[in-house]
Amino acid sequence: MKISLIFLFVVFYASLTFGQKPIPEQTGVVKPFILGVIDEIQSNELNEKRVLNIYLPEGYNPKDTIRYPVIYLLDGSADEDFIHIVGLVQFNSFEWVNQAPKSIVVGIATVDRRRDFTFPTNVTEDKSANPTSGHSNRFISFIEKELQPYIQEKYMTSSSKTIIGQSLGGLLATEILFKKPELFNKYIIVSPSLWWDNGSLLDQPLARFEHKDIYIGVGKEGLAPIKIPRVMEVDANVLADKIKNLKNRNVNVYFDYLPLENHATIMHQAVFNSFRLFYP
Repeated sequence: MKISLIFLFVVFYASLTFGQKPIPEQTGVVKPFILGVIDEIQSNELNEKRVLNIYLPEGYNPKDTIRYPVIYLLDGSADEDFIHIVGLVQFNSFEWVNQAPKSIVVGIATVDRRRDFTFPTNVTEDKSANPTSGHSNRFISFIEKELQPYIQEKYMTSSSKTIIGQSLGGLLATEILFKKPELFNKYIIVSPSLWWDNGSLLDQPLARFEHKDIYIGVGKEGLAPIKIPRVMEVDANVLADKIKNLKNRNVNVYFDYLPLENHATIMHQAVFNSFRLFYP
């Protein structure tokens, strides 16, 4: 009897103790988490205003004399690749990792990637499916004549300039390498859509250039989305061989086949690998 009374008392006390709602802890004032700044540039070449997402590395001070490499990121909207690439840049530049230098990242927010990242095509189906396509020449002029001078004037930049492009962005980065190689020192070309216009870019002559680091990464991607069969892995390999055939000792070409990745998943691993290769 006595044991039963003790048991009931314990149960009753526990229900009072654990049944009460916990008193919420007082927290501080909620503050925004700042990853970078949003900048804008009015483009005469494109006849529109373009949004730029800018990441400035830890310790950046416009009053200092320290200047930083710049990474230009295509598809650089906040809901595209900007946040992910900034994370890779920040991580690899931590002092305890020290795999890449602290860098400014310029994410070019997308407006119409079919218009900006492709040159004119002779393929009727591509023309009808992408009526705004074929104006990469204007976008390249925007980068050369407006964007790069703007960034160099406003931010503490060094002479090192990298471009990152994936898919159609990789096609544009490749076109720049063919036509305006001096615009960048380092090219990170991921899963390039070299099938565009039946692969005509691969048939164009490649001007000689010096002092470049070129990374070409491709996953297990298979046939391109066109009538005439083209394998994206093969096209990427052909591109790497074409550059290597320049036989320039001052040009480093890295071809990276990632069979565990596909067109949707390759970006992170490819950019991470490129840092390891560029900065051994």
